[in-house]
Amino acid sequence: MVTDTGPAPRGGGWRPFRQRNGPREEPAVALPLQIGAWIAFVVLLLPVVIVVLAGLNSGDHLTWPPEGLSLRWIFAFFEASEFLDAYVFSLWLAVVVMVISTTLGTMAAIFLTRMTFPGRNLLRAYFLSPLILPGIVLGLALYVFYVSSGIGLSRTLPGLIIGHVLVTAPYVIGTVSAALFNFDIALEEAARSLGASPWTAFRKVTLPIIGPGVAAGAIFAFIVSFGQFDVSLFLSTPNYTPLPIALYISLRYTFEPTAAAAGIFAIALVVISMLLTSRLINIRRFAGIKFS
Repeated sequence: MVTDTGPAPRGGGWRPFRQRNGPREEPAVALPLQIGAWIAFVVLLLPVVIVVLAGLNSGDHLTWPPEGLSLRWIFAFFEASEFLDAYVFSLWLAVVVMVISTTLGTMAAIFLTRMTFPGRNLLRAYFLSPLILPGIVLGLALYVFYVSSGIGLSRTLPGLIIGHVLVTAPYVIGTVSAALFNFDIALEEAARSLGASPWTAFRKVTLPIIGPGVAAGAIFAFIVSFGQFDVSLFLSTPNYTPLPIALYISLRYTFEPTAAAAGIFAIALVVISMLLTSRLINIRRFAGIKFS
C-alpha cells in the first residue's frame, strides 16, 4: 500500500515509495544487560521466597532453612490478635490514605501540568521531594514538628494519616502528570463550548482519558502506605499499630514464624495490587514521559 511520496526526481513527477507494514521490531538487548536484569530480579525476589518459606516452617522457631513445610503458622496468624488487628488496621489506613492522596495528587498534577508560572519546576520538585528524602528522615522530621509546634498531632491517628499522605501523594502526582502530558486540552474545551460545566467536562472527558494514570497512582499509594515502616515508626499511636510496626516489635522479642506468616499475607496483598495495576494501565504508555 502506498503511504507517502518521496521527493521529486530530476525528470519530473513524484516517485512513490512503500512503507513496511506490521509490528515494529523491538531492539535486541545486549547479553550483559539481560544477565544483569536476571541477577537484579533474583536479588529482589529472594527475600520474598525466604519469607514465604519461613512462614510455612513446621518448626517452633523462626529458622532457616525451614525444618519442614506446614500451614501451622498460617492458622496461628488468624488466632494472633496482635497481628490480625494490625493487618486490618493497615488495610484500613492504606484505603484512607489512598483516597486522600489520589484526590490531592490528582489536583496537584492538574495544576502543575496546565498552569505556567515562575517557579513551577521548583514547586514540582517540592511536591516530589518525599520520593528523594529517606523515610527515616521524613518520619523524624514530622515527629519533631508535631512535638515542637504543639499542634497535638504527635502519636495521633490524624498525624499518622498526614505522614502517610506526604509519602504517597508524589506517586499519584507522577502518574497523573504523565497521563496529562499528552492530553489534548481541545477535547475539554469542546465539551465546554457545547454547554458542559467545568466539572462535567472534567468528569466526562478528562477523567476517563487520564483514568489509568489516576488508578495506577492510587494503587501505588495503597501499596506504599500499607508497607510504610519509617514514618509509622515515629508517628504510630499506642492504640493503633500498623502491621510493619507489629512485625518489628514481634521480631525483637520472639522468633515465632507467626510474623513470617503475617508477611505472607502482606506479600499476597501487594502482589494482587500489582496485578491489578498491570490490568488497569499499560506501563509503556508512561515510559519516557517528561513532566515539563
